[in-house]
Amino acid sequence: MCGIIGCAGRNEDTLDVLLSGLEGLEYRGYDSAGVALSNGSVEICKREGTIERLQAAVDRSLGGTDAVGIGHTRWSTHGPPSDENSHPHTDCTGEVAVVHNGIIENYSALKEELQESGHEFTSDTDSEVVPHLVEDALSEGVSPEEAFRRAVSRVEGSYALAAVLADSEAVLATRNDSPLVLGVGEEAAYLASDVPAFLEYTDRVVYLEDGEFARLESGSWSVSDADGEVVDKSISRVEWDAEETAKSGYDHYMLKEIHEQPRALRKCLRGRVDERTGSVDVEALVGLSPSSVQFVACGTSYHAALYGAQLLREEGIHAHAFLASEYATAPAPVDDGTLVVGITQSGETADTLSALREAHRQNVETLAVTNVVGSTVSRECDRTLFIRAGPEIGVAASKTFSSQAIAANLLALALSGRASRNQELIGALRDLPSQVQAILDDSRAEEVASKYVDSPAYFFIGRNEHGPVALEGALKLKEISYKHAEGFAAGELKHGPLALVTEETPVFAMVTGDGEAATKTIGNVKEVEARDAPVVAVTDGVSDVGRYAEDVLRVPETHPRLAPVLANVQLQLVSYFVAKELGRSIDKPRNLAKSVTVE
Repeated sequence: MCGIIGCAGRNEDTLDVLLSGLEGLEYRGYDSAGVALSNGSVEICKREGTIERLQAAVDRSLGGTDAVGIGHTRWSTHGPPSDENSHPHTDCTGEVAVVHNGIIENYSALKEELQESGHEFTSDTDSEVVPHLVEDALSEGVSPEEAFRRAVSRVEGSYALAAVLADSEAVLATRNDSPLVLGVGEEAAYLASDVPAFLEYTDRVVYLEDGEFARLESGSWSVSDADGEVVDKSISRVEWDAEETAKSGYDHYMLKEIHEQPRALRKCLRGRVDERTGSVDVEALVGLSPSSVQFVACGTSYHAALYGAQLLREEGIHAHAFLASEYATAPAPVDDGTLVVGITQSGETADTLSALREAHRQNVETLAVTNVVGSTVSRECDRTLFIRAGPEIGVAASKTFSSQAIAANLLALALSGRASRNQELIGALRDLPSQVQAILDDSRAEEVASKYVDSPAYFFIGRNEHGPVALEGALKLKEISYKHAEGFAAGELKHGPLALVTEETPVFAMVTGDGEAATKTIGNVKEVEARDAPVVAVTDGVSDVGRYAEDVLRVPETHPRLAPVLANVQLQLVSYFVAKELGRSIDKPRNLAKSVTVE
């Protein structure tokens, strides 16, 4: 959540870099934005609302030449959106400006102490205590960097912090449980909470670890530990390019990313599955043979975890999925053979990281399933399985869910040791990208969305592997259309939720194949049909569910384990077109953030 950008060394371009960087961080979710530049004095402009409002308000000469600067997009936690609560925040003198992601847990005590000593506060935020702490330290005659370190030493909680000071030509920064990455350019050094903020300037990055401090000056950078000792950091290259983070002619990032799924799935599978030999070769999974598997995840990733746990159980492996926020405070029992798998698109999800750290405290092996190379989860887990989906800018996950589902299939095949006996599934994995493309080419989702756009509520039902996709379909519709939607295991509909079904409640039913699960789900479809509810069947046409449906969204026939991935594409499109017709902010839905870095 929130976004940080910093720059040192671009001279007259610094303001443009900051504003461009904030635009590159819009996808994370925000309700206000601001910048601070230092060049002998600190100058600030910040506004509630969009970055466009900030751009309209800012003086283009802000900071002048040779300035260093920081910028921020805020997602409110302490205090409502307002100009006063926007970042950057300053001290009493206006000579220290700070931006902050995370939550300062002891801010109330610090604020009370500072107020008693004469400091005046102008916002409701927890973040404002930091510049005042820096001011206090500066009054003792220490250097700007030492003052920043002293202030940070008094703070408890999660944070990514960046500061500029009137008496310093540097951007100072540090992190704890909140992401921060440096960008190493030819003429400048950059700082951001995520790579897209500076990707147009450099693809060379340095990832900060918790407790490390960074100093950015004109064209140079350094990293040190909490004791001030220099840390030798390696420079990595980001495989993404700036074009991948553009809309490329699509109306929204979400639609673009839905259409990128065939390519994302091919990348996830490339070099990992050999249909000729019937083998799965994933380096991160070599040698794994757990007695049980516990998945921890949040939101869409939790639905992928539910799907993955179902696959493992079908392979005879004891597996269960937990909400990471619950696991962190009430972990499940483990033994020496337990593997804890954390699924997180960004690799920075605070709840998931906390759950994995709890697993580490219990001395069990951990595996990260993530999209972002160099993310915190990839550095902290024992093993990492990258889903290779490429950058996802839309807040609502789309292509990353599909890639997580395929990664779960790879995990199930690898752990079962039965890939060679599962040629049908391996062949279906090969065909999956082209089948997704066929749906994208021929879907009736826009027509169906238009038909039901005025419905007050929507239900999604499915059995077995379709159950998690029912939850995901409902979540996607809620996220971007703001419509009420619920997902259920199909058999549960009659145990209470059926009371809410009316002729105005479309029920999306996922039915593929003609086995027992399909037969029983059709029985549930008949139950809602008898209540005059319109049914939208998402089906491969093998069963006769279409007879009982008002509308049909077709998917190609495939292996039962992969049918939910195809069904999910249709549901993504329905959600997108409902939201588009309602005029919603599809890529940046209200109150939501792409990377949830607070617990």
